[in-house]
Order: sequence, then C-alpha cells, then structure tokens
Amino acid sequence: MTSQKSSLPIDPARQKPLAAPAAAVAKEPKRQRGIARVAKLLDAAASVFAEQGYKAATMTEIAARAGAPIGSLYQFFPNKDVLADALVARYGEHVTAALDRIREQAPDLDGAALADSLLDAFVTHAAERSLALSLLDARWEQPGVRPGVLRESLRRQIAECLAAWRPLTGEDERQAMAVVLLQAMKSLAQLHEEKRYPGKTEALAQWRGWVRRYLSEF
Repeated sequence: MTSQKSSLPIDPARQKPLAAPAAAVAKEPKRQRGIARVAKLLDAAASVFAEQGYKAATMTEIAARAGAPIGSLYQFFPNKDVLADALVARYGEHVTAALDRIREQAPDLDGAALADSLLDAFVTHAAERSLALSLLDARWEQPGVRPGVLRESLRRQIAECLAAWRPLTGEDERQAMAVVLLQAMKSLAQLHEEKRYPGKTEALAQWRGWVRRYLSEF
C-alpha cells in the first residue's frame, strides 16, 4: 500500500499523484495483521465496484464482502473516494513494478521478447486496469481527479524501457514509440477482457505478432 500522505502513486517525472487524494485519507496499517486486513478490504472493494459500479456500491456491502465490521472499513478508509483512490494506486504500483523489471531486463531482450514483456505487463493486470479506469471515469468531474496523469506516467516509463533497450534511439523517436506501444498494450488488454468474442484467441495472437514485428524493426 502506498504512503498515506498521498494515497496515490507519484509520477516521479512530474511529482504529481495519479489522481488527487480525497480530503480524507486512508489510515496506514502499522502491523502485519493490519496490512493483511487492508488488502482484504481492498479486494472486497474491487469486487463490489466491478460488479455494481462506483455509484451503486456501498461501504456496508464492501465490509460485508470482506467479512469485516463496518467500523473496521471506516477505520482505514473514511469514504468511497478514499477506497477508489487506493485501488487506482494499487493498479499503478503493480504496473510500475512490472515496467521497472522490464527496464532492468531490456538490454538483454530482442524486439519480440520486449514486445511480449510489455504486453504481458498489461494483460496480467487487465481486470485491475479496467476497474481503475472505471473508477477514474466515474469521478472525473471531481476536483483534482486527473486520469491523464496515469497515461503520461505510463508513457514515460515505457520510454525509459526503450532507452534501456536501445540507448542510441533519439528522444523524440522513443516518445513516439512509447505512444504507439501504450496504445497497443491498452488495446490488447481490452481485447483480453472481452468475454464473448469468438475470434478472440486468433485476434490476440495477431495483435501480439504485430507488436513483435514493430519492435523487431529497430
């Protein structure tokens, strides 16, 4: 869980949270038992938000889903906004960690392997990404919620992976490639989450093959 001074991960390049924290902030657990409890509450919130949507979900239902007293939920998360922020933060942390690992491995990867690594970073967290975007979209009119900061942060991190992979590539070219790759990653994750598309397996294979070929040209 992120530091509760801001319940959302910071984009180091801009020193801005991925969305503005609510007026109330989550309480940071100090002990292992509290950390486990918070994780269970977040998992329950993710399930309820995904099933019912942000507006229809209630704190009572989330506490019940977690098998926790309502007071325990409010102890760590004073309101739904704080819960939503924490889930967006958790998604950002997971993808950032995946991209950090790719950046470290990038010098030893060929184009196809780098493509697979980047695509897998989004596919692995596809459901979490879908939820995070829906939570941002449901609250986009609220002051300080900035979905675009998440996109900018991901582009920057992908560009850093490319810089580690091909250090001689120019900055402008890396930035353009990062835009293309992020769009490809988002599209693959979205397709991966479709439930009833009969040609899904073949479409995923073709999309992945295109990204492999794209990077293999460099």
